[in-house]
Amino acid sequence: MTTFQLLDWWWLPLALLAPLAWWRWWSPRRRASVAYSALSTLPNAGSGIALRTRWIVPALRAGAIALVAVGIARPVFSTERTRVLVEGTALQLVVDRSGSMRALDFTVAGRQVDRLDALKAVVRTFVAGGDGMAGRPNDLIGLITFARFADGLSPLTLDHDWTLEALAKTQPVSDRSEDGTAIGEAVALGVERLRDAMRNAPSGDGRNPIRSAAIVLLTDGENNAGDIDPRVAADLAASYGITIYAIGVGTRGTAPYPVGTDPFGRPIIRNVPVTIDEALLTDMAERTGGAYFRATDTDSLRRIYETIDTLEKTTTEQRRLTRHRDLAVSSFTLAGVTWPPVLAAAAALLLLEVLLASTRYRSIQG
Repeated sequence: MTTFQLLDWWWLPLALLAPLAWWRWWSPRRRASVAYSALSTLPNAGSGIALRTRWIVPALRAGAIALVAVGIARPVFSTERTRVLVEGTALQLVVDRSGSMRALDFTVAGRQVDRLDALKAVVRTFVAGGDGMAGRPNDLIGLITFARFADGLSPLTLDHDWTLEALAKTQPVSDRSEDGTAIGEAVALGVERLRDAMRNAPSGDGRNPIRSAAIVLLTDGENNAGDIDPRVAADLAASYGITIYAIGVGTRGTAPYPVGTDPFGRPIIRNVPVTIDEALLTDMAERTGGAYFRATDTDSLRRIYETIDTLEKTTTEQRRLTRHRDLAVSSFTLAGVTWPPVLAAAAALLLLEVLLASTRYRSIQG
């Protein structure tokens, strides 16, 4: 958008002086006169190109005056950019990938899937939006997975594609030596990541852009690995103002679980008991002011994430950065053509006017 400086626009009427450049050419008093005894010889004198284009010199001068007037009025071209991550939420996804997550008690699009695959579909909607959820485009989101050990797969980042890709590649552990459920260690790692993010992300005005921090913990079992007690990890989260939303995932009673394949390569499915330490997860959430949820199918899991999406609303503050370019001294593009600065063009016209008036048109104007 092109505008003029508020205190300088009144210089624009100066452009009305441009027609004065034609005064010498128009004024009969300034035209030289020659006495002829007879006019019959004048038609034979003819007229050259210089005589027919003598208007160029005053036109150049008029154009220069008009451009100088516009330049003094200081036209500016403004471009506005809005950055929407300013103050938002940092969300640490903490996902169980122990062997029990292979239980086939969820469905997605009518197809029976394991718990981890159902989670992937719901989290993608939660983060990217769709199916009634707006998504979390302005939030820092990270991913930690755990079984016997906790692993940080994605840092807290605005690059949500990276986080979702890391989740998509996550699979339940298959090696018995890696199996287990280290809830305490996973939550403690999530607290550490969020604490560092809150400490190291100050905004330009000294305020921290992270308004709130939360851990979304999903597990289908009981804490049976790791050296950190889950309640101690929850207290650590509370000390930093980090909220824990805990989700126990799995049907009640028993769940179909693949235990191998038969001689024909077909999976062998057996019902195994579902044991989730709901008392522990509830206690952890309440210590931080959060909440515990139970997801027994894909629909309930989606509703839980919708609830968390409502509870952890992002508060943003739009910062508008406006860049001004003074067209009097900066080149600009108009109609796909790059034009020189206004004052440079005025100087070029004056220089050309002086050059022509001193050479080709020197004896023509009068």
